[in-house]
Amino acid sequence: MTQRRDDTIFALSSGAAPSGVAVIRLSGPGVRFGLETLISDVPKARMAALRTLRAPETGDILDRGLVLFFPGPASFTGEDVAELQVHGGRAVIASLLKTLGGLPGYRQAEAGEFTRRAFENGRADLTEIEGLADLVAAETEMQRRLAVRQAEGGLRKLYEDWRRRLIRARALIEAGLDFVDEEDVPDDVMAPAWREAAEVAAEMAAHLDDQHFGERVRDGFEVVLLGPPNAGKSSLLNALVRREAAIVTAEPGTTRDLIEVSLDLGGHAVTLVDTAGLRETESLVEREGIARARRRAGAADLVLALSDNDSWSETIPEGAVRLLVRTKLDLVDSDSKLSAGTADIALSARTGEGLDHLVRAIGTALDLARPMPAALITRARQRDGISRSLEHLRELEREAGRAIEVKAELLRSAADALGRVTGKVDVEDLLDVIFAEFCIGK
Repeated sequence: MTQRRDDTIFALSSGAAPSGVAVIRLSGPGVRFGLETLISDVPKARMAALRTLRAPETGDILDRGLVLFFPGPASFTGEDVAELQVHGGRAVIASLLKTLGGLPGYRQAEAGEFTRRAFENGRADLTEIEGLADLVAAETEMQRRLAVRQAEGGLRKLYEDWRRRLIRARALIEAGLDFVDEEDVPDDVMAPAWREAAEVAAEMAAHLDDQHFGERVRDGFEVVLLGPPNAGKSSLLNALVRREAAIVTAEPGTTRDLIEVSLDLGGHAVTLVDTAGLRETESLVEREGIARARRRAGAADLVLALSDNDSWSETIPEGAVRLLVRTKLDLVDSDSKLSAGTADIALSARTGEGLDHLVRAIGTALDLARPMPAALITRARQRDGISRSLEHLRELEREAGRAIEVKAELLRSAADALGRVTGKVDVEDLLDVIFAEFCIGK
């Protein structure tokens, strides 16, 4: 991303035209000049002002709208920022963008450039910025909640605390090395450093031991429908996604390959996987489909084991989180009773009976009902950085007999690994990748 820091950038930050209201955002050293040019004054900070926007050369009215000014450094980017809230017609937006582009020192913002300036000016760290990207992309309630916590600094606070404690431990060690002969430095000055490092290592290990819950919330949980032919797997898939995503016939073995559908299931991102019916068969194609079904079920977050006769297959992967689902409830005699205590849920994909119960049970089975921690790893980059830092601390524990200087270096490496996660240390090569996720105007 090629940028000039002394440019004033601008972009449409709201949705595509036409719309009821369009928001055009400005940031940089020329914001005050731009406002004085368009509206002849600079409104009071952080207060919306109704103004007429005019073309600087002709004085023609471009539009009339609300103008807000946020002086730096207490702004999103850390620079002077302004927002023009105008009518969302294409002609209005085009004329304003053209006018701004003609002002000296102004240019269109690149993707993610407002947020990148916020990072470079110390207004947000990389974990908060990744939270913002996830918030923009969030499609489910659980994803929104997770992104909000990260954007508000949940990870930053935890990782900065760890880094601060490791830096303090290293300082204690260096004090012991450099000032061991000084009277005001106690002989056991290094002992607290080793305790602090061990405590941070334990906290890191617990943080990493999360079953990748944050990544699963962000990327989606996988739920596999498994059972014999004609157990109602494809019918249930169609009922949950509310469209004909899978072919349903009375002929056994209709589904041969995996069918995947991503959806918001009760506020959670889920990928439903319909699979081939489990049975003995001579068909090579069907046998391959069954083998794929078993492999996919073995790696799934949850298996829905379906049966229309209270008899569940023994081929469900051992140790899998599963729900036993009795299907085709509409075909059961009203006087008949299901086997007591056998099925977890009984439902009818045709009538919809029991579907709400199933959705709630899926959420509980995936452990989504538990309170969400303030800090959850959401990306491989974060997990890798914490793992690297922990490995340096583990080496510190293993190498108890090594020179103090080596131990101090291991503490420095552990703190630097944390710094790379938040963007404090040597992350220039990561920036283009991270900010490429953002849209123009953000």
